[in-house]
Amino acid sequence: MAATRPLPPSFQKPNFPPAPKSPDPSSAAFHIKASNFRKKKQNGSNIIRCEIKSFGHNLTIEPDSPVHVFRAASEPQLSMASDSAVKKAKKVCLFYCAETKALAENVAAQSDSIELRSITWRKFDDGFPNIFIPNAHGIRGQHVAFLASFSSPSVIFEQLSVIYALPKLFISSFTLVLPFFPTGTSERMEDEGDVATAFTLARALSNIPISMGGPTSLVIYDIHALQERFYFGDNILPCFESGIPLLKNRLQQLPDSDNISIAFPDDGAWKRFHKQLHHFPTIVCAKVREGDQRIVRIKEGDPRGRHVVIVDDLVQSGGTLIECQKVLAAHGAAKISAYVTHGIFPNRSWERFQSDYGGHPEHGLTYFWITDSCPVTVKDVKNNPPFEVLSLAGSIATTLQM
Repeated sequence: MAATRPLPPSFQKPNFPPAPKSPDPSSAAFHIKASNFRKKKQNGSNIIRCEIKSFGHNLTIEPDSPVHVFRAASEPQLSMASDSAVKKAKKVCLFYCAETKALAENVAAQSDSIELRSITWRKFDDGFPNIFIPNAHGIRGQHVAFLASFSSPSVIFEQLSVIYALPKLFISSFTLVLPFFPTGTSERMEDEGDVATAFTLARALSNIPISMGGPTSLVIYDIHALQERFYFGDNILPCFESGIPLLKNRLQQLPDSDNISIAFPDDGAWKRFHKQLHHFPTIVCAKVREGDQRIVRIKEGDPRGRHVVIVDDLVQSGGTLIECQKVLAAHGAAKISAYVTHGIFPNRSWERFQSDYGGHPEHGLTYFWITDSCPVTVKDVKNNPPFEVLSLAGSIATTLQM
């Protein structure tokens, strides 16, 4: 039998160094982290050094050594196409009324998952609404929302007609966004015969038809009286949000953010907002009666040398805010600003508020922040100092994705 000839060097098995001993793969999974890769230059060539760490084991693999990575038997395989790795965004069809068009467009701009849908708003010759929802079949099985504005009694009926119709179009769920609940200040009876219209509107909204997904979700910002949440029936799910986070973000951007104090014009405002603003020094004002007049006084807190921000849920004539501004200035406030979620300002009462002319709080306000919950007001005060609009669009978009 002929002797076996040795293989040429090119066919011989490479003499690799033995692989480092690895722990039992069933006991721990290795984790290779990008932060453990270190790249360095050596003799003009790139050398990559990595460290592989497991529970209780630290191994260093030098260049030119083979790397063996073990996966625990119980560890599930990950797929690039795994739907569980990335949560799909909720698709929402957002309808709106004429007043909320600009806000609706801003909401849709916050997310690709929110699609604007229009409604044809017309009237018959007798003035009653003649409304049409285009492509009604196209929203079947979709999540649907409506952005409403009950700025006056004349627009409530036509919007209620749409609000009652949308859940009946075989949609998956229905959300009504009503940033400002307009009858919130009329929430109780003080004399026999008073009509609490807040309860009336809450009852009307509680009878919105149920969609395929169940009761309607109702989103309201900074409702005037907290007890009004109990006015709604079981066929609707009220979700009470707040514009205060927008104010807090804006205050952080001010150059004197470390010198801010929060003033509440009355005890009601303090009850509503003090928990959200507890990290600021607080000033509480109160109305006291002197003869036939009611005068605003400082009940507690010291405004001297501070940038004082008056906070309330809404403003109408603005008389109370102006009285607060005067008393705070008289007690040494360096600057005075104001924030309300809902700037109603009937009869253009916003014109009563003037700028402080560069740091003279006795003359006016440094800033007056409102949200766009009342779209009609936003058009009036835009680009008029001291007013500045903080948009609810981002908050609404987030709520619709819930």
